[in-house]
Amino acid sequence: MKVTEKIKKGPILSLEILPPDRGKNLEEIFQILDRLLKFPVDFISVTKHPPEITYLELPDKIIKVPKVKRPGSIGITAALLNKCRLEVIPHVLCYGMSKYELEDMLIDLHLLGVRNVFIVRGEYENHQPVEVQDEYQHAEELVRQVAGLNRGEYLYPCENAQPTDFCIGVAGYPEKHPESPNPTEDLKQLRTKVEAGADFIFTQMVFDFEIYQTFIERAAAFSIKVPIIPGIKPIISLKTVYNLPRKFFVNIPEELVNQLQEARTPEMEFKVGTKYMAELVQKLLDSGAPGVHVFTMGKGQGTQALLQALYGKEI
Repeated sequence: MKVTEKIKKGPILSLEILPPDRGKNLEEIFQILDRLLKFPVDFISVTKHPPEITYLELPDKIIKVPKVKRPGSIGITAALLNKCRLEVIPHVLCYGMSKYELEDMLIDLHLLGVRNVFIVRGEYENHQPVEVQDEYQHAEELVRQVAGLNRGEYLYPCENAQPTDFCIGVAGYPEKHPESPNPTEDLKQLRTKVEAGADFIFTQMVFDFEIYQTFIERAAAFSIKVPIIPGIKPIISLKTVYNLPRKFFVNIPEELVNQLQEARTPEMEFKVGTKYMAELVQKLLDSGAPGVHVFTMGKGQGTQALLQALYGKEI
């Protein structure tokens, strides 16, 4: 089922997971999902990393090669679709593939039964990108390509082309993208993605109800009318709230920081963070948010505790 169809029936619950590390299998991910799928999860979103240049030391020489930090996003998508019978939203990145390679990958995903995709530009962690000819630089370019496929428009001419049927998601930034000069320019960019064909928006993680509410109001003023699902990151420690702003450029409310600073043990920090985020999620849903998108990291204990607090279900 498409995200937009599911939202019409009520708020959705989406979980974002990482593919396993190179050399690992899906056993740990399945163990995590076995616990989390006891809750009413509607979608699993699978992240993807672009390839970056690295140096591999061989017995007689050192070679420069492309490396994806966590390969296997399509494999885990197929496994979740077929083994777990889950609705999956794979990330599709601009960086690291040409528009022709992207078309082939989108065809593969559609043949697998994927009907939702999340389009993002991608980020290079080490800033050593692999040079790719005909690589997109902006998400709206890829959104436009996917929307074209939905109309049966392929880069390679083909007779009697059948259209794809993707529901297209894009990223929104309630506190603006770090590369945008100001929130207005950032919303203009988001509107461009929606005009290109985006059907829904997952936001960057939010920790403040007012920030999300202001973003919704400003998006409406920019004629952005697609569902905007807030991103939620479980908080499990004081260390977490100091690390997150460095990487994601988000604001952590004073109230949450103060409560965590007053906690005396790691267990108390975990409980305080979980309670705060559960209350935030409930407030978001009560205000009419079309669901929540939970960033699930590590072994998923934070996500499990958050969902237990929300649904009152012990597992």
